[in-house]
Amino acid sequence: MRSIISISVVSLLALVSCKSNQQPISNKTELKTEILSDNQLMDKVQSDALKYFWDFAEPHSLLGRERYHEDNIYPDNDKDVTTTGGSGFGLMTILVGVDRKFIPRQEAVKRLTHIADFLEKADRFHGAWSHWINGETGKVVPFGKKDNGGDLVETAFLTQGIICVREYFKNGNDEEKVLAAKMDKLWKGVEWNWYTKGGEKVLYWHWSPNYGWEMNFPLQGYNECLITYVLAAASPDHSIDYDTYNKGWTRNGTYTTDRTKYGLPLYVKHNYAEEFGGPLFWSQYSYLGLDPRGLSDKYVKSYWDLNRNQVLIDYKYCVENPLKFNGYSEKYWGLTAGYTRNKDGTTGYAAHQPMKEDLGVIVPTAALSSMPYTPKESMDFLRFLYQEKPDFIGKAGPYDATSIHYDNWFTPRYLAIDQGTIAPMIENYRSGLLWDLFMSAPEVRSGLKKIGFKSEKHKID
Repeated sequence: MRSIISISVVSLLALVSCKSNQQPISNKTELKTEILSDNQLMDKVQSDALKYFWDFAEPHSLLGRERYHEDNIYPDNDKDVTTTGGSGFGLMTILVGVDRKFIPRQEAVKRLTHIADFLEKADRFHGAWSHWINGETGKVVPFGKKDNGGDLVETAFLTQGIICVREYFKNGNDEEKVLAAKMDKLWKGVEWNWYTKGGEKVLYWHWSPNYGWEMNFPLQGYNECLITYVLAAASPDHSIDYDTYNKGWTRNGTYTTDRTKYGLPLYVKHNYAEEFGGPLFWSQYSYLGLDPRGLSDKYVKSYWDLNRNQVLIDYKYCVENPLKFNGYSEKYWGLTAGYTRNKDGTTGYAAHQPMKEDLGVIVPTAALSSMPYTPKESMDFLRFLYQEKPDFIGKAGPYDATSIHYDNWFTPRYLAIDQGTIAPMIENYRSGLLWDLFMSAPEVRSGLKKIGFKSEKHKID
């Protein structure tokens, strides 16, 4: 297998592959001291993030692991756990790798075909996959006691990637057309409208074969779940209607707000985070494929401005630094969900966000995956990270969580859901690749039209 040619400004550890027959993307240790161009830096971080889903994939399913620990703190009951949503982001990351020629196209087609075959046989619940899947058996791994069935939001994140793969390969050679057909069948098998709990005008996040609807989590805006409604409206055979979007997601339009922060309109009431707009993954997860440029509906006149303002508010908050954490600056910023440093120095997890849960920890994916919205600010962060904080970078790119405040603390660990947004969102900034693929799907355009969306960049049927 051809390897990625790494571009590095620091001495990096040699890669170690999973226990499988997979070859690592790159296993060279290099030392280069020259200043890299912006394009070289973006190549570097994209190819690094790709390693998470290429070198460190679960070896049986080839899906993305839920987590990967370089510090070898890796409980036996986690080693086979794959993540549905993170794997969807991983599919899009692999497409970036193919398009940038980081990995051979034919190798990617073989791997993606293997993944499609695994997903076809894995546990599904009225078409939806579970949050976690055992990579060896395809059986559900409970995310919680009652969360042992279908997870519609994680399924939506996976489906976003599945559709992009279909669109990328559908006009290719015979093997690629077979892959596209497999992906087409997978996404069309999701029974989105069944997750209205018997016809209620709202989608529900979970259903369990043991506990039914007991988790009782309706999807109401605004948070990271918009893509679920878009795909549910787009489904050819299991579609929702406009009222389900309007009454469910927008709460009959009552989710809008006139609130501003730092002079920037928020436009919508971010759930439980109305002052600052919440963790930055809300501006990313639904928008790896869904193109916010020129996108609008009855209530939000510019999804681009909505997302860009949320990122800018996060950036301005970190620069203002009201809690006085050392290190926060114009080049070191970004709050989103990820690992964190507990008070006793151990590693935990937190939904990092301005003021409400600002713990002095910067999660690199926050700024890096905001590249389309804040290219200068995100590039400043990227350059700072690779040129001034090499300890914050590991085998698959920037570690999940870092802190200058706590004596340059970092956790040598990765999460698929965080690492998986980096390459796609940077690529959307560079070329619009994933946005163009997803928005080219005829069902997506029809679904957007059904629930009242308009796009200045893409023709909505």
